[in-house]
Amino acid sequence: MSATSSGFDPQRLAALRAAVETGTFEAAARELRVTPSAISQRIKALESETGRVLLQRSKPVAPTESGEVLLRLARQLDALGREASSILGRVGAGYGNGTVADHARPALERLPIAVNADSLATWLLPAIAPLADEIAFELRRADETQTTELLRRGTVTAAITADPAPVQGCTSVLLGAMRYVPMASPGFAARWFEVPGETLTDALRHAPVVVFDRADTLQDRYLQAVGVDPGSPPCHYVPSSADFVAAIRLGFGWGLVPEQQLDDEPSLVRIDPRGWVDVPLFWQQWQLHTQALARTAATVSDAARVALRASA
Repeated sequence: MSATSSGFDPQRLAALRAAVETGTFEAAARELRVTPSAISQRIKALESETGRVLLQRSKPVAPTESGEVLLRLARQLDALGREASSILGRVGAGYGNGTVADHARPALERLPIAVNADSLATWLLPAIAPLADEIAFELRRADETQTTELLRRGTVTAAITADPAPVQGCTSVLLGAMRYVPMASPGFAARWFEVPGETLTDALRHAPVVVFDRADTLQDRYLQAVGVDPGSPPCHYVPSSADFVAAIRLGFGWGLVPEQQLDDEPSLVRIDPRGWVDVPLFWQQWQLHTQALARTAATVSDAARVALRASA
């Protein structure tokens, strides 16, 4: 078998990638058009070559820490191979005798990206929409503090993240800051924040708050900044950007809303005119040059300059 410049056999790497992405050896075999036995043999050969267990034989199968290293290499090779096929397809479409086959559209290049929910719900989709005829986006939603873990494991090629430190083998570029402001429905604000004799800090100690999920620390950061113990108020957990804002509109509690969504929510009122939380966002990507990745990075950067605030 031939090997890549890294020294690893590409068929074995492809078997590892397919097993992780499909979840089973059987599904991987269908994708690669081989037998499940061949998938098993190729992965065992890769494990013998490295001297390490690369996959947990669970359902679905999952990479070990060592497996994640080779999984990332496998996905990089897959991305390069797909781009080459796409380019060759486009070149080939310019020649021939004018038949339908000559002008068949090449397959879209797959590009997995990890993105925080609020960017996904506001500015990112309109930004990358013009590329959707050429690139098959696989968007993985995760908290902005957790997206780099998907990049580190090789699950995605790029990530919008709050972590400025580049993952090993990746680059990191500041996009800007997403500003969040504390908002509530008029009725909720009247009940909880217009009590005679109470300050804003007093109200925040017991007014219910809407939180995205248990990994969301935005509200905690705001409360700490105004001198309130984040453990004091009761919380409602609503893990969806649209439903999060809907819960605030319906009076479940107050919450921090991206300023990009405020024009769509004219009924909400600001409970603290001088308070906000800025979250700097970064674009991290593999140090891998493909046209799909380069074009997406440029498009995201251009859109972020318009949608986000300049970050100090």
